[in-house]
Amino acid sequence: MPSRWDTVSVSGEPMRCYVGVPPGSPPFPAVIVIQHAGGVDDFIQRMAERFAAAGYLAAAPDLYHREDPGSSDDPMTRMGRLRDAGIVSDVNAAFEHVKRLPEARADRIGITGFCMGGRVAYLMAAHSPHLRAAVVFYGGNIMAPWGAGPAPFDLSDRIACPVMGLFGEDDPNPTPADVAKIDANLTRLGKAHDFHSYPGAGHAFMNAGRPSYREAAAADAWTRCLGWFQQYLSEE
Repeated sequence: MPSRWDTVSVSGEPMRCYVGVPPGSPPFPAVIVIQHAGGVDDFIQRMAERFAAAGYLAAAPDLYHREDPGSSDDPMTRMGRLRDAGIVSDVNAAFEHVKRLPEARADRIGITGFCMGGRVAYLMAAHSPHLRAAVVFYGGNIMAPWGAGPAPFDLSDRIACPVMGLFGEDDPNPTPADVAKIDANLTRLGKAHDFHSYPGAGHAFMNAGRPSYREAAAADAWTRCLGWFQQYLSEE
């Protein structure tokens, strides 16, 4: 299964996207995969490749592209410099790039993300009316703005696609109370969504390279995620 780095222009500046292409005959439905605090690292590349193996063209934009590539700052410091306005521009550029790829179906694009990427997936569900589905993996800080402007939570009324949320009950960010508040708000707004929380799991339960990994929760969450995208991206 081939993978590659594409270069996308954002306001005249280059941004790399890691792209996984499924086996078989294109075009394929597509999923934009949003990084965690570690960037488009081995974990995010593996997840993009897993989506490709499942039949989705997967594109993971490097949201740290504005930074010095030689920066030795820790991931949380780098993440703290991101601002929502720049994130929206970056992900929209990745979305437009995917739409133009001959391997992708321009009318069937979804989004997912892990940790901060889950927050971004929620944010983009409110900003991009052409996304067909979103899956949020333990997205923290959904109720906090990054920079000027409203928080993703405050844009919930603009969400135009079905949203799945997959969380750990032991996660400090988002806490179970946070998840319940987001869930209740989406219900109040009449937004199609499905939230599930795993007992005994905390943040980053999908990442097999960390002590936080929970095999059973990760397997179930992956099945639910693929089912969601099958329903909204693959079925006619």
